[in-house]
Amino acid sequence: MTAIKHALQRDIFTPNDERLLSIVNVCKAGKKKKNCFLCATVTTERPVQVNVVKVKKSDKGDFYKRQIAWALRDLAVVDAKDAIKENPEFDLHFEKIYKWVASSTAEKNAFISCIWKLNQRYLRKKIDFVNVSSQLLEELPKVTEESVPSGENQSVTGGDEEAVDEYQELNAREEQDIEIMMEGCEYAISNAEAFAEKLSRELQVLDGANIQSIMASEKQVNILMKLLDEALKEVDQIELKLSSYEEMLQSVKEQMDQISESNHLIHLSNTNNVKLLSEIEFLVNHMDLAKGHIKALQEGDLASSRGIEACTNAADALLQCMNVALRPGHDMLYAVKQQQQRFGDLREQFARRLASHLNNVFVQQFTQALLQLYSRSNFLSVPGHDQSSTLAQHSIELTLPNHHPFHRDLLRYAKLMEWLKSTDYGKYEGLTKNYMDYLSRLYEREIKDFFEVAKIKMTGTTKESKKFATLPRKESAVKQETESLHGSSGKLTGSTSSLNKLTVQSSGSRRSQSSSLLDMGNMSASDLDVADRTKFDKIFEQVLSELEPLCLAEQDFISKFFKLQQHQNIPGTMAETEDLDGGMLSRQYNSGVLQSISSEKDMIRQMMIKIFRCIEPELNNLIALGDKIDSFNSLYMLVKMSHHVWTAQNVDPASFLSTTLGNVLVTVKRNFDKCISNQIRQMEEVKISKKSKVGILPFVAEFEEFAGLAESIFKNAERRGDLDKAYIKLIRGVFVNVEKVANESQKTPRDVVMMENFHHIFATLSRLKISCLEAEKKEAKQKYTDHLQSYVIYSLGQPLEKLNHFFEGVEARVAQGIREEEVSYQLAFNKQELRKVIKEYPGKEVKKGLDNLYKKVDKHLCEEENLLQVVWHSMQDEFIRQYKHFEGLIARCYPGSGVTMEFTIQDILDYCSSIAQSH
Repeated sequence: MTAIKHALQRDIFTPNDERLLSIVNVCKAGKKKKNCFLCATVTTERPVQVNVVKVKKSDKGDFYKRQIAWALRDLAVVDAKDAIKENPEFDLHFEKIYKWVASSTAEKNAFISCIWKLNQRYLRKKIDFVNVSSQLLEELPKVTEESVPSGENQSVTGGDEEAVDEYQELNAREEQDIEIMMEGCEYAISNAEAFAEKLSRELQVLDGANIQSIMASEKQVNILMKLLDEALKEVDQIELKLSSYEEMLQSVKEQMDQISESNHLIHLSNTNNVKLLSEIEFLVNHMDLAKGHIKALQEGDLASSRGIEACTNAADALLQCMNVALRPGHDMLYAVKQQQQRFGDLREQFARRLASHLNNVFVQQFTQALLQLYSRSNFLSVPGHDQSSTLAQHSIELTLPNHHPFHRDLLRYAKLMEWLKSTDYGKYEGLTKNYMDYLSRLYEREIKDFFEVAKIKMTGTTKESKKFATLPRKESAVKQETESLHGSSGKLTGSTSSLNKLTVQSSGSRRSQSSSLLDMGNMSASDLDVADRTKFDKIFEQVLSELEPLCLAEQDFISKFFKLQQHQNIPGTMAETEDLDGGMLSRQYNSGVLQSISSEKDMIRQMMIKIFRCIEPELNNLIALGDKIDSFNSLYMLVKMSHHVWTAQNVDPASFLSTTLGNVLVTVKRNFDKCISNQIRQMEEVKISKKSKVGILPFVAEFEEFAGLAESIFKNAERRGDLDKAYIKLIRGVFVNVEKVANESQKTPRDVVMMENFHHIFATLSRLKISCLEAEKKEAKQKYTDHLQSYVIYSLGQPLEKLNHFFEGVEARVAQGIREEEVSYQLAFNKQELRKVIKEYPGKEVKKGLDNLYKKVDKHLCEEENLLQVVWHSMQDEFIRQYKHFEGLIARCYPGSGVTMEFTIQDILDYCSSIAQSH
């Protein structure tokens, strides 16, 4: 490497007045190894220029050449890749990044160290050294004269650097003094030696004056020494006085320390007394319950508004006393323990009294509601009263009982329920369960009666009124059930078997009524008119309109009364399962507590499911009845149910009402799909009579009826998409089965069946303007037109048969290549043969043939569609077309013969008109 340095310095850098300081043998990373050298150089002239030069061996290999040079000031980053492990790779970031691989790590480190030193010495802008060891940067690069060939030391190096290091510039004051001295001597510039000698003489004179001045000040120095001795004596006296003062202050300090310690003890005692008083005041203020509150908790009247308010305030005060955050150590005090025990006894006593009272209120309200329900039922079964008129009067009032008074009375206890929930969750849970048990039975009876009235009103019959009037009307039943409820009020988690038995017994007649109503035979849609369907629609809408506010009011009450506004995790063990599709609801209680519910919405929904468990089965039964009465009722039910589901979901998508109506909507949608499937199946099962003409097929007329009804029902409905899908299925079924019947028809021609039915379908779709059936409307029109033309051509046939055969022969000769004007020279087709054929078809024969044709068409077509004149006009046009064709052949093939038909186009028009008028 030393030889290479000498060669590079001699051949490349010395001619350029540069000095080589460091060299490294490198190749480019990731490419074939073409070695070159990176050299760090400085110029010998000032100002010094520092460069990084890339030197490459020539292709012949006998000398080196300078390839590229970068100024060191353009170098931004030196990346050594790894500061810990040895790595020969490094990057130099100039205007772009150059990646190199050195021949050895030592050469790379020496080169990077040289770059660092040159940067520190010559550049103001500092280069970033990345992944470089700090030890390497602290070492000075060995840039000495040994790195340059010895023969060139004097020419390249010299004393310039030392001179530069020792030279110091004059400051402004020095420059000013020199200028003043030089201005005082005229020959200061012309004769520097004389000027220097003069300055030397003056310096000697000044030195002598300084020595004399020092010798003259000896007396003053002696005086100064005496003054210093006197000052030292004074200082000694001051020190003695300070020592005596210090001894006096030491005794005072000891006394003050004693006083301070005494004051500290007094302050500590006072602080402790203040803290003790604060603790006592805290306990007295926060754990002392007023006597009025204690009396209210023990004896307060829970039936009056004033008593409820007093009990509520007392319960809140008790809760605050029990929930006070005690400070450390308070729970060890006997008085605190005794007070806490007293609060616990008061809480338990009041919670038991409150739970018992609320349970009694539940029973009283349930009993009152039952009496109203039984009195309503007894009114229907009064001896000697006309049941049919009573039932008719009752059916007009299709309403559910209003529970607002019950809710209003119970909401007075809402704050107490919140207190019970936070203090004794077991009793709160028991009240919740009892409330659900009572209300579920009450609502079950009210809702079943409500649906029975709706069913009877839908059927319009009075046979079921006898069964409806057999509800128990004796007060003994009310008394028996009330006693069972009072018996369970002592224990909030007691058995409710007696209540279950009574519910089963009293609701047996209602279940029998439902089954009897559903056992009625299917009624044909043709037996019902629009008024009946409108009546069903109003009843169904009224049922939903009555159920929605009932459920919403009960849900709002549950949320307010049981304080379920806040989301929380509530422990419990009540298991509930529900099969929404089947409408069967089962409940299983473990230890009489509620199942763990993650949020208040889930808890409200579970309570609503238990309370209103009969709504979904009753709605399904009502839907089944409506479907049996008339399958088209599923259209009304789908629209109404969809609207109510949409409304409920906008309020709360996860609510009981939304979920229940959504499940019922699934059933309604299934009935709607079944109605469509039944219509398609009925199309496929249609059989036509072999002896009578077909006419408009029944399912075509039924599709018209269905579409007209559906368009009036689904106007601006949310479920329009379901109807459009049904339209597509029905219309395709109609098209397929019309063609099937047309193919099977024996008496009526296939074209007539297709023409009449597709004309009817096209007229229906044009009138209703159903956007999703635009393509089918065009298809129906096309089929009607095609089969009309086909029937006209087929029925008209060849009314001038011999003349047709004659001209067919003429056209055949022309097709063989005979010119048209030469056809008359053929023996079989000369003018005489043409005249013979024409004479066989006088006007009377033509009119007779057309009259027979009209009668034939009249037999084929039905009167419902009224297409006879349309078909007859098309046949007239076709016959005239044939006539014009014959005349054209005569004019081209027999020119100048004077042969013409014995009747004209006007005769044809007259014949057709007179035939149509005569029939």
